[in-house]
Amino acid sequence: MAKIKMTLFIACLLFIFTSTMDTTAKDNTLGILGQKAPSWKVTQWANLPGGQGPLDVGDYKGKVLYLYCFQSWCPGCHSHGFPVLQYLVEEYKGDSEVAFVAIQTTFEGFDSNTFDQAKKMGIKYELNIPIGQSGTEKKKSAVMKSYRTGGTPWSIIIDKEGIVRFNDYFIKAEKAVEVINIFKEAD
Repeated sequence: MAKIKMTLFIACLLFIFTSTMDTTAKDNTLGILGQKAPSWKVTQWANLPGGQGPLDVGDYKGKVLYLYCFQSWCPGCHSHGFPVLQYLVEEYKGDSEVAFVAIQTTFEGFDSNTFDQAKKMGIKYELNIPIGQSGTEKKKSAVMKSYRTGGTPWSIIIDKEGIVRFNDYFIKAEKAVEVINIFKEAD
């Protein structure tokens, strides 16, 4: 019995130790929370307003921006990310202080996660927001690299001054509304 208790005790210590290590590693490698939002360097766009040319983060200064990173074949993007995005777009419909952009940040499945597929996601989810494509087999997604995203779905909220205020996987719609509203009302 004492041997079993000791084994469980050691297993618990190892679990706590490795959990702490994983969190520390994540904090040091993913996201750029609190930093100035870098340029997207995206050249392929769909749904641009009024024939506008390529967009960049600076085009949204003075607005709270919700940037959604996805891959067309990502199950979590379809089960969680796109529904949250749809909810938020509807929630802030007509609000000139909040904007939305979706960028397919391809890092695998290059034959499937194409610009044409990104455009189809906009149609499928009835999103009338700019949709970009970042990443090819020959060139890693600049958005993934500069925002240090860990995959998809990935959500980024940028305040009116261009500072990243949320940068992580899966955000619930209610939490996104809370964060957006905080920075929407900040002066």
